[in-house]
Amino acid sequence: MRDSAELTVSDALLEWYDRHAREMPWRTGPADRAAGIRPDPYRVWLSEVMLQQTTVAAVRDYFLRFTTRWPTVQALAAAPAEQVMGEWAGLGYYARARNLLKCARAVTQDCDGRFPDSFDALLKLPGIGPYTAAAISAIAFDQPETVLDGNVERVMARLHDIHDPLPGSKPLLKEKASALTPATRPGDYAQAVMDLGATICTPKSPTCGNCPLRDPCQSRVAGTQADLPRKTPKKPKPTRYGHVYVARMADGAMVLERRPDKGLLGGMLGWPGSEWNDAPTERAPFPANWKMLPGEVRHTFTHFHLILRIWTTDAADHDVPEHLTVVDKHSFRPGDLPTVMRKAYDLWKGQ
Repeated sequence: MRDSAELTVSDALLEWYDRHAREMPWRTGPADRAAGIRPDPYRVWLSEVMLQQTTVAAVRDYFLRFTTRWPTVQALAAAPAEQVMGEWAGLGYYARARNLLKCARAVTQDCDGRFPDSFDALLKLPGIGPYTAAAISAIAFDQPETVLDGNVERVMARLHDIHDPLPGSKPLLKEKASALTPATRPGDYAQAVMDLGATICTPKSPTCGNCPLRDPCQSRVAGTQADLPRKTPKKPKPTRYGHVYVARMADGAMVLERRPDKGLLGGMLGWPGSEWNDAPTERAPFPANWKMLPGEVRHTFTHFHLILRIWTTDAADHDVPEHLTVVDKHSFRPGDLPTVMRKAYDLWKGQ
């Protein structure tokens, strides 16, 4: 049972959220929830998957396009993979898009089109890990699960003046967050903590004067809030190199290659190319008069920086190997390419 101080923190945060909750296209606000309107688990799930490793601002338009094109989990489950990957292009972390489709099909085929409401059952679905399972069960079904994202970690570290660095301090931060999670309105509470971290208890220059938790906040009293949470220094990202080959047929069709399902950009169409390493081999996908373009493409992934050199040719007089895909000029959409491949296209187009 939570003590009175913990009740005060939870109640103060919910009171603040009732007045200041952010409006988002996937969110059922506190007033609507109080009126009995329940969140759509499909929209909660879709938004949580999209929001991993990115921002609300970046996700908003993608979410609106997805839900307009596929308004239900059944509609998404029936969508061709190429269309889903195309709509996802630019959000990054493409394994999420593959798992998105797998999960939609599992919910449709194995769960009668309904997302399960418990943490353990959600965790069995493709692409749903502990964080996403906790978020869906709390936000969509009001289960008292503890949702721990970067915003919540920051709020907990400052509230309790925890100086142990991340990621090692995650278990302690989750313990503190769990102790404050109320049995009543846990979904609203989970979103309230995330909103507080996103708008008040920000990474830099937190506005403590406007914070509903300023009185019990131990780091504010100690004057250490700007230093928290501490993080273990990251190792410098290595730089890798590669070559990509952009070929256009005489009729304007483009020559693409589907990447393996596993690995970076898995399952996506992109330009044929070399491995990405310290010394990639220049290996054209078929014999032709290839010319290297001036300039290079630079892109950063989670674990490394990438520098690509671009080669181009007119492939009109050359047979294209069967493992490559020739996309008609009317069907080719640069926006469907993953970001790094679109950068290569933009460099080629600008020559």
